[in-house]
Amino acid sequence: MRIAKVLIVDDRPENLLTLESLLEQPGIEVVRANSGEEALGHMLDHDFALILLDVQMPGMDGYEVAELMRGNRKTKHIPIIFVTAEGKGKAQVFKGYESGAVDYLFKPLDAHIFKSKVGVFIDLFHHKVALEQKSLELDQKLVELEELQQQLEQTNEQLLLLSITDGLTGLLNKRQFNANFSHEWKRAYRNKSPLSLIVIDIDYFKAYNDTYGHTKGDECLVQVAQALADTVKRDVDRTARVGGEEFAIILPDTELAGAQHVAERVRDNVELLAIQHKGSPVSEHVTVSVGAASIIPTQKEDTLSLIKAADAALYKAKGDGRNMCCSATLECELGAV
Repeated sequence: MRIAKVLIVDDRPENLLTLESLLEQPGIEVVRANSGEEALGHMLDHDFALILLDVQMPGMDGYEVAELMRGNRKTKHIPIIFVTAEGKGKAQVFKGYESGAVDYLFKPLDAHIFKSKVGVFIDLFHHKVALEQKSLELDQKLVELEELQQQLEQTNEQLLLLSITDGLTGLLNKRQFNANFSHEWKRAYRNKSPLSLIVIDIDYFKAYNDTYGHTKGDECLVQVAQALADTVKRDVDRTARVGGEEFAIILPDTELAGAQHVAERVRDNVELLAIQHKGSPVSEHVTVSVGAASIIPTQKEDTLSLIKAADAALYKAKGDGRNMCCSATLECELGAV
């Protein structure tokens, strides 16, 4: 338990000894002052539970000390009990209360009354300390809860990220690709706007794995994925890994000409990686075949129509020798919204 410090202030040493003897008990530390000036000095260095203040002192009297305490933020709430000679007029008692005293003790002191009154304020001090400790503990708990909340939010973000991204390449996974593609299809249908899809396949990737091993194969996939991500500049575009060595790019509000441009940049950027591929019959380096397709969705089609068109363009690119881009468009009339 925290020690309760009591400041006793009196210009007469014998009075200080009397007060000190009455306060002698476990849990109380007594600090003495024989003048108002000395008392104010002690208040700068200690946190007092109670002040027993003599009214009549030479120089600065008890009233002045009390008034100065009440004007200081650090000491304004410390309880003051005035100690004065019995028989003083009511006017002086009222003046003491106006100066900030909470109670009066009259000399000669009655030990029973003294200990009873002082005990009330010592108990109040201990309750205040306990409340402060509980408040600190509560603040700490709130800080811990806030930290846990932040950790939970970070974990949820990480879980969400893991649920929508491919663990190897960091691109969107196939499930998220399907969700995004469905969303963009519906938006394009509502807005009567074009939607393009690019599908990419690494040429002779099985031969690459057979030649260099699966660890190198994973490194190749990561490099190709980064090249695709770097190629796509708009925030609305989405790049995904949809199979082992297969990738797809969704291009909202993009006509076929724009998709063809992106497809060629994809093919060029992968080739610029200059990843050696001794198992490829078409190039010394890793290359990709790319298919692009575009449509303005209507009631006559569904998402599979654009996927099939892009796949058909990809197969044509493979059939025509690989390391190239082919494209297709679906010409349809606009349906009712």
